[in-house]
Amino acid sequence: MTVSILLADDQDLVRTSMRIMIDVEPDLEVVGEAADGEAAVALAARLRPDVVVMDIRMPKTDGVAATRRIMSEPDPPAVLALTTFDIDEYLFGTLQAGAAGFVLKKDSASTLLDGIRAVARGNGFVSPGPTRRLIARVSGVGGGPCALPAELTPREHDVLALLGHALSNTQIARRLHIEESTVKSHVQNVLTKLGARTRVQAALIASRAGLLDGPTP
Repeated sequence: MTVSILLADDQDLVRTSMRIMIDVEPDLEVVGEAADGEAAVALAARLRPDVVVMDIRMPKTDGVAATRRIMSEPDPPAVLALTTFDIDEYLFGTLQAGAAGFVLKKDSASTLLDGIRAVARGNGFVSPGPTRRLIARVSGVGGGPCALPAELTPREHDVLALLGHALSNTQIARRLHIEESTVKSHVQNVLTKLGARTRVQAALIASRAGLLDGPTP
């Protein structure tokens, strides 16, 4: 299946560069472009893309507000945030608003493409360099330590801890010696019980709950 993509960035050159990278991939297709947050929200509703690549800093409506509005709609697309800096003051807000992950504008083309494919599959994706630093930096923003729901099973607790370490479903399956399909079920149960939309949100909760301080399962 072809993944449909909406590009949202206020710089024409950035959108053109991304489109060139994406258009040569047989499984990816750019279906629209937006130069500001308002246009991104409108086009996401009209085009129903699988993924929105969302610049965080845009005129009219920034990427945080645009992501929040897109994610409030039924069956929303996955949002992959795009930022210039490793730690952007808006980045945490974008992830909290429901973005499935982020890439840096200085990242390679392969990282952008990997990120698009990952979030299209329902996985989280964080630019490789600042993953753990991001979680450490933002875990204390917007609230202190949090308690986990009592209904989390021991296995779901382990899965959540590994989500906090930014592991993929395949990596979690190998670490816990279970099938990848079982991991997917556990991840969905964890998200539901936490009231989280994305794996990245779950990872931030895991950090605030102190799961990253102990031994990795």
